[in-house]
Amino acid sequence: MFRFTQQEIARNFGFSLSTVNFALKTPTAIGAIRKETKFFVLQDFKKLLYYWASFRNLERDLIYRTHFPESIHQIEGLVPPDAVYAGYSAFAKITNEEAPSDYSKVYFYLDGNELSRVIDRFPKNAKKEPNVFVLKIPEYLKGQKVTDITQTFVDIWNMGDWYAKEFIGSLEEKMYGVLS
Repeated sequence: MFRFTQQEIARNFGFSLSTVNFALKTPTAIGAIRKETKFFVLQDFKKLLYYWASFRNLERDLIYRTHFPESIHQIEGLVPPDAVYAGYSAFAKITNEEAPSDYSKVYFYLDGNELSRVIDRFPKNAKKEPNVFVLKIPEYLKGQKVTDITQTFVDIWNMGDWYAKEFIGSLEEKMYGVLS
């Protein structure tokens, strides 16, 4: 069972207690969590995951995008060491399996103060469709090398590529297999 206190969540993620309390209103209303007197319980993982995925907005967190004329594996090799792999690259690193489909875009999270290093490695190229996407890193991802499976799911859910559906299906199987 997944039990948490609001204070624990606030402390771990650096949010105020009132922010955590407000954030729990909709998940409680849809039955994703159940509030008890001193804690709350994750009641329906799928509902919470899809709720998160439905309001996640990758576009809002994009701080840089460009086209780089190399293979995906070469691009992934040039990602700065303090970046956090996201999206399709994260899927490949998390599962250590062959991707369910070829992919043509690399996403990663990075502190905005490090953006000049990315621009040096991946110069601005607006003439072709972007294949390198840098997202502003939230506090809770700092220090990681790759997003966890739920963050990866939510990020890919918000990607409009034709192959995103295949990655989502594979991630669902992995997550639900663990939770069953």
